[in-house]
Amino acid sequence: MGQPAFGLLAFAVLVFATISAGHALLYKRDTRAVIAWVGLIILVPLAGAILYWLLGVNRVRRRAASLRRRGPAPGAGLQSAVSLPEHFTPLARVGDQVGPFPLCSHNSIEPLENGDEAFPPMLDAIADAQTSIALATYIFDNDEVGRRFAEALIAAHKRGVRVRVLIDAVGQHYSWRSMIGRLRARGVPAAAFMPVLRNMVAFNLRNHRKLLIVDGRLAFTGGMNIRAGNVLATPSRHPVRDLQFRVRGPVVAQLVEIFINDWAFVTQETLGGNDWFPPPDTKGTVVARAIPDGPDEHFEVLKMVMLGALAQARHSLSIATPYFLPDAALISALNTAALRGVSVQILLPEQNNLKLVQWASQALYWQILQRGCRIWHSPPPFDHSKLLLVDDEWVLVGSTNWDPRSLRLNFELNLECYDVALAAAMKTWFERRRSQSREITKPQMDNQRLPRRLRNGVARLLTPYL
Repeated sequence: MGQPAFGLLAFAVLVFATISAGHALLYKRDTRAVIAWVGLIILVPLAGAILYWLLGVNRVRRRAASLRRRGPAPGAGLQSAVSLPEHFTPLARVGDQVGPFPLCSHNSIEPLENGDEAFPPMLDAIADAQTSIALATYIFDNDEVGRRFAEALIAAHKRGVRVRVLIDAVGQHYSWRSMIGRLRARGVPAAAFMPVLRNMVAFNLRNHRKLLIVDGRLAFTGGMNIRAGNVLATPSRHPVRDLQFRVRGPVVAQLVEIFINDWAFVTQETLGGNDWFPPPDTKGTVVARAIPDGPDEHFEVLKMVMLGALAQARHSLSIATPYFLPDAALISALNTAALRGVSVQILLPEQNNLKLVQWASQALYWQILQRGCRIWHSPPPFDHSKLLLVDDEWVLVGSTNWDPRSLRLNFELNLECYDVALAAAMKTWFERRRSQSREITKPQMDNQRLPRRLRNGVARLLTPYL
């Protein structure tokens, strides 16, 4: 390459990097993310700029809004008489203002622990399906458990049940052979959410929702992927603890609407009718609503609900999450709650499956511990469970982690629940897990060796990319 051509290339790289850095300065909301991206672009102009446009820019919002259904589906906005304790009215108002669905009464929501409790009733529900099955998941492994689910779905399809399966395009490759091909080969309509090769500019935006809906009346949702590691009774290389929830009642129609929107976004097929929206069961006591969150019209909805919940707490906050990288607003809210006298208990896995996330998280511990919050490390196997429990009355469960990826990038799904009995069950689960765990104190973190503290600090710099 001659000197003039090299100079022209260098100038083009400089212009590209300058435009990229300017875009980050103008449009990134998080100051830490701005610093991280601009710094990367300055250090490695070409690679940094390319990574910024691939990973740092949300290009899905306008496209998602244009492809999603217009107006609510039949039953999705069904609202029955809701009765809440007066002190929870402000928190309910937050969800009313930022979320797409109203609270509805007469729901039944039952926790199921690990695949040992969750997978058998999920498979039974698929086997008993009469009209429709909707399945959305991040990971659908091609292992013993995954193949059992696939065969059950194929059998339902052969019976004439309307089956639709949506798997994230990145999550599907956790297995060497994707389940999408296996299902399609047997006639089951299955699709990948945003295939990477066709969506390079948005491949960092993943569908992290976990959802199984049968006949529009029975649903399973939470944080559990479909993989053998979730069954702890069977030895596996990577066992995982997790929570799933069996759901009945009017809130199921809201879950159906979320799936239908995602399916239309990917396939342009619009689903509807009594197969998907039958009259709901109304046999439970839980007041609940579905809260979708993602980099589209539901951007940071869940974060606002979480901040409202932390501000609402009067005596206790119980938090379980596998990935804990809260931003400054959430850290301040946790600390403020502790300073008000609220008992703040945070349960995190002792051994994380993502080491960089674990190190970055530990670099933040001192900010959480210094104001009176308490952190506990649960022993192996890796705990993927997610829970936010306020005052033993309000429960938030679903797929969202306390990290930037879940709160800003992923498409997530959660249930906001008001019910003393459900809260008591989750409190019992939390206290049992906490009694088996080891408390982490601020002196312990302060006394860590310097190399480890530096390692954690460097990992923390990568938070915007994690």
